[in-house]
Amino acid sequence: MKPNDVILHSVTKVAVFIILTFSIYLFFGGHHNPGGGFIGGLSVASGLVLLYLTFDIETVRRNIPVDFKKVAAFGVLIAIFTGASSLLFDKPFLNQAFGYFNLPIFGKTELATAVLFDVGVALAVIGTAVTIILSISEDG
Repeated sequence: MKPNDVILHSVTKVAVFIILTFSIYLFFGGHHNPGGGFIGGLSVASGLVLLYLTFDIETVRRNIPVDFKKVAAFGVLIAIFTGASSLLFDKPFLNQAFGYFNLPIFGKTELATAVLFDVGVALAVIGTAVTIILSISEDG
């Protein structure tokens, strides 16, 4: 007989939504406040791990068909290329460029290359953390 985990599944869906929303806040808050790509990525990974713990691994893999090893590699490449792109302009490695732009909905907004670096860090952390948890779960 299959266990009835309706309450666990319902609470997990709400909790994961809250975790992922808070992760976005941490990611974007990290440019001027504590947070950023690393903690935002860890928060996303914790939400995904909660899904893997609540539902079985195959169900989550069917609904989120992502190879997290490729996500980690892509994130590292983004971070490296963002850091190395400053070398093209005779600036030190990881030097950032920023400017203020008038965006249609947001108005005057600061855009910086540090956000691209944080995206790379977040993807690398998400991919690495979820890959580690999944490989531990596959050990018999």
